[in-house]
Amino acid sequence: MAILLNQIGQVVLGVDDIDVAERFYEQALGLRKLYRFGDLVFFDCAGVRLLVEKSNVRPLPTSSVIYFRAADIALTLRTLQSRGVVFVDIPHLVAPMEDHDLWMVFFKDPAGNLLALMQEAPKGYQPAAP
Repeated sequence: MAILLNQIGQVVLGVDDIDVAERFYEQALGLRKLYRFGDLVFFDCAGVRLLVEKSNVRPLPTSSVIYFRAADIALTLRTLQSRGVVFVDIPHLVAPMEDHDLWMVFFKDPAGNLLALMQEAPKGYQPAAP
């Protein structure tokens, strides 16, 4: 019997302060919290579960980048900045595709995990200045 793995069920991020992380992901990013169990907090990301867990390993293990889709990268950036999220760059064109352009901007959570916004925009799109 052949198996096919093509849908991610859960992604895990290690943090040093679970209370700070819980507020960041729930309040600053606006993710829907599913539940908290001790030092584990679970959020829903359109069907993919994000598990944020307190890690006792020092330094914190580095993680893969999590890319959040944004319908309007500039508007989302401004909204998150108003909630205290600090970005490490500005929206920039990453890849001009045949039928759309891929834009990204990066930021970090309070534990230093690298996160990003991404927008698959119409050809020629230029985000409004942040």
